[in-house]
Amino acid sequence: MRVFVTGATGFIGSAVVKDLITAGHQVLGLARSQEKAAALAATGAEVLRGSLEDLASLKQGATQSDGVIHLAFNHDFSKFVANCEDDRHVIKALGSALAGSNRPLIVTSGTPMANTVPGQPAKEDNATVGSDVHPRAASEEEARSVAAGGVNVSVVRLPQVHDPVKQGLITPLIEIYRAKGVCTYVGDGLNRWPAAYVLDVASLYRLAIEKAVPNAKYHAVGEEGVPMRDIAQAIGRRLRLPVKSIAPEEAQAYFGWLAMFAGHDMPASSEQTRRKLGWEPIGPGLIADLEQLRGFDS
Repeated sequence: MRVFVTGATGFIGSAVVKDLITAGHQVLGLARSQEKAAALAATGAEVLRGSLEDLASLKQGATQSDGVIHLAFNHDFSKFVANCEDDRHVIKALGSALAGSNRPLIVTSGTPMANTVPGQPAKEDNATVGSDVHPRAASEEEARSVAAGGVNVSVVRLPQVHDPVKQGLITPLIEIYRAKGVCTYVGDGLNRWPAAYVLDVASLYRLAIEKAVPNAKYHAVGEEGVPMRDIAQAIGRRLRLPVKSIAPEEAQAYFGWLAMFAGHDMPASSEQTRRKLGWEPIGPGLIADLEQLRGFDS
């Protein structure tokens, strides 16, 4: 299978590319710079120069492939709403190149889209919030739209994806902790964030595109929910910083843009995903990787 991968040189995308190639697939990866193109070519992938802003390059990649895994996303959270709307346009462009062909398109979203039952883990078949509630839901809204137009679309929802170097939203959280000199959590800190090891996530994307089930929803979740207090304490040990609780009304001033997530309970289940794909995550847990954080010994 020849798979077009956007975000092919990113944290998750680079792992997906390697997993696909190891499994015998061909990869056409999107790269916006010469440096990234060279790194991608070194993995054995074919390179397509382009960007998320260049919709023609996206359509070209989709047209030349047997399926598409869309992972690229602008993570500048100062423009989060605009970036989510941009993702809507990207998915529309990819879908236009695949319509009527039955070639699969895998769209990326987040598990909080399905956190619609308070206190319960998000499940793959839960009702989802709209983009008026969570901007990232724009991706799933457009996925439904292109599916209605004859595209074989499925969705992979991500938790906090980690290794000892990066950990999703926890990576910018660490920088906030370092700048503030204290590791905080909101209230009792028992609100939970789901997590998964990056190589486990990569294998899930491969299984999803190999199965190519229309309208499927998958949760790339290894751990249903790690308490925020445990996350703060693990980081505090590595940074040798104090750990404390703050009141909910203090969260915005302390966390800035991350306040929208810091105090939220966002557990997620992957029971349906494991059963349907035969996926079984085997990598280390989030706290284990935080304990191995690189570059923080002093």
